Amino acid sequence: MPMMREDIVFGPIHSRRLGHSLGINLLPRNGKLCNFDCIYCECGWNKDGREDRKLPSASDLEDALDAKLRECSEAGVPIDSITFSGDGEPTLNPDFAKIIDITISLRDKWYPEARISVLSNATMAWKDEVFSALRKVDNPIMKLDAPTDALCAKINRPAPGYRVADVVKSLKRFDGDFVLQTMFLRSKDFDSSSREVLEGWMELVRELKPREIMVYTLDRPAPMQGLEKFTEEQMGGLVRPLSDEGFNIQIRG
Repeated sequence: MPMMREDIVFGPIHSRRLGHSLGINLLPRNGKLCNFDCIYCECGWNKDGREDRKLPSASDLEDALDAKLRECSEAGVPIDSITFSGDGEPTLNPDFAKIIDITISLRDKWYPEARISVLSNATMAWKDEVFSALRKVDNPIMKLDAPTDALCAKINRPAPGYRVADVVKSLKRFDGDFVLQTMFLRSKDFDSSSREVLEGWMELVRELKPREIMVYTLDRPAPMQGLEKFTEEQMGGLVRPLSDEGFNIQIRG
């Protein structure tokens, strides 16, 4: 499977969730760094991305982002979101908090209408400096794919010590002012649409009360074989109880 290998700043690309998205990769240019090893990750398995461990610094990001935003502005290229994603978990970069401040300043200078989005697995949100940085961005998009540790172990394959309860505790600190992102899929070992999984997940949603929920499914090749995607219609039906309760849910097939 081809690996995603991104420069510090890449795009803009069209995102099915965020529009014209300028990507930021705070992780190795020729490797992958993540404390998850998700079976659906478009970047491939962690073991296949270990040849590079060099992380960009805050000054590296500042130079690259300023140049890219200037270039896009002068060319009239639209940017709806400046999005932290890249080859792994962005909050693992030790300069993350400082980088967010730099990004906000450059956004205000070149594209004041653009949003700043962070795609994260929420594992580092317990750290005060990471949490404070996430509170500054427009779209802190936090992943929670399953309601139990056992199912997360199958889907996300997290580093040792991961507990859903710890992530829920961190997410409660947002007081609902965050976006919850959940992947719906099935394999021979699990099914996101099963009653046990779906009801457990919906109970967590009700507990966390996120301002928005992004429900999505497979869109690109995955490293694990045999995964099945859902249609938008299927996902819409599955989450209808939450929609009926007034939750703002964005569904992407």
